[in-house]
Formats: sequence, C-alpha cells, structure tokens
Amino acid sequence: MPSKNRGFVTELLSAIRSAKVYDLEQTRFQEMPVFPLSKPGYFYGLNLRHKDNYQKEGRRKTGAAGLVVMADHTGTHIDALCHIALDLRLFDGTEIDNSVETPGGYAKHGAETIPPLISRGILLDIAGAKGKTPLPPQYAITVEDLTECLAAENAEINEGDVLLVRTGLGRFWRDADRYYQDAGVAPEASRWLAEQKISAVGADNLAWDLVDQIEPETGELRVGHRELIAKKGIYILENLYLEELAKDQRYEFVFVGLPPKLKGATASPIRPIAIVNP
Repeated sequence: MPSKNRGFVTELLSAIRSAKVYDLEQTRFQEMPVFPLSKPGYFYGLNLRHKDNYQKEGRRKTGAAGLVVMADHTGTHIDALCHIALDLRLFDGTEIDNSVETPGGYAKHGAETIPPLISRGILLDIAGAKGKTPLPPQYAITVEDLTECLAAENAEINEGDVLLVRTGLGRFWRDADRYYQDAGVAPEASRWLAEQKISAVGADNLAWDLVDQIEPETGELRVGHRELIAKKGIYILENLYLEELAKDQRYEFVFVGLPPKLKGATASPIRPIAIVNP
C-alpha cells in the first residue's frame, strides 16, 4: 500500500531542494566574543589524535576526537525560559524554590523543553534602513525604528513569527573589541514586541538588549529579557549571523532552529537557518 505521506514528502523535498538556505549561526572558537558573565566561555581541544594510534605496520585507519567545554550562553544560542525570573517566579508563575532550581539545572523550562522552531521569519534590517552598518555604539533601537523598518520592507508581524533584528555587528564576530561596542533593542521596543504574540526574537549582537543600559526606575539591566522571557515566555536568540540575509534583502523566510536538548540548562546552542525561494 502506498504511504499516505508519499505525495507530501515528495512535494516538500522538491521545494526544499530548490530553495536557498541561509546559515544564521556564527562560527564558535575560543577567542569569540563572550558575554562577560559567561567568560571564559568556550574551549575545544583534541584528546585523541590520528598520530596517537597510527601503525605503519598493520592498522592503517585512525580516528580523532575532541572535548568541548562551554558556557550555555555563548556563541549563537537561544535562551531557555528558566533563564529569567521576575520576583522569583518564571513566566508561567512557577515559584523558584529548591525543587525547581537544583545544582544540576532547572526542573522546569530548561533548554530541553525548547521546541523545534519552524515558523515564518522576519528580518528587520535596522542598520540597512538607516544606512549605518553597523549601528553606532550604544544605539538603542526604538519602536519607531521597528515600525519604520516594517513599512520600508512592506512587512507585517503575524502571531507565532520569529523576528530577527540586524544591527550590523555580525560582521565583527572575529573582532571582539568592536563587537562589544554594541547596539541593541531599547526597553520600550522589547515591550512593544512582547505584545505582538511572536514566538521568538533574535539579534546579531551580544545580548539582544544593550548590555549596559540601566532602567532608571528599577536599576535593572537588560530589561528586554524581563519583558520577553519572564513576562511573556518569548524566546531570545543572540549572536546571529544576518549579513547574507540582509545583503540579499530576504526579509521574509521560513525559519528553522533546532536547539539540542540540554536538560535543565538556561540556554542551548542553536544552528538556525532561513529558507527562501531561489
């Protein structure tokens, strides 16, 4: 009996094979930019080398393997919903106590609970819209910047979308000193996006927000994390690579992001892609 899915699979494979795919992950390496609280951040070393087990007489095939050690908030990654709490409660009201916050990670809303993200994606190229690539250091992206960019791109936000913001910093991934001179999304812009019923946001900077911007009323840093994660359960992706997507003016696409299931972790590395018509 023919498979019920045969026609669907054939059609989907045909569409994907003819599509163009943009890789939105930055390369991971030891000297990459790392958020200060996550330093040193990343290490990779070989612990099994080809020369270790090569024998000229007899066994010819050899193998190599290495060890990865990294903080969860390094490289291109997605924040889990346990990452931010408000008044010691997670976004769904879960109270932070010893049964939730354990030495081995979080018992609720850890990175293993992040679903595969397959959704409509939107790129808001703020740097391109302003003709400033990258945006100036400490530039705070406003609601007006977002809405003007939407209008210029003839785009609109739909429920469930993944919305990506380009500051232009992605081109400086191998120049940590310049990358740290970030631009980011202002608190009021994060609050506005939090009301749009999107599933995730992301940016090509260190922390979505401006790293050192303080909210005068509360003295809090990185307010967008509070507004998006702690209040609305909206995921945040950081350290994206958006340069090729912006260069080709691909503002709408199919977004696919598959984070590894790191049990109890506050974030997970992710390799997101954007799929468009060729």
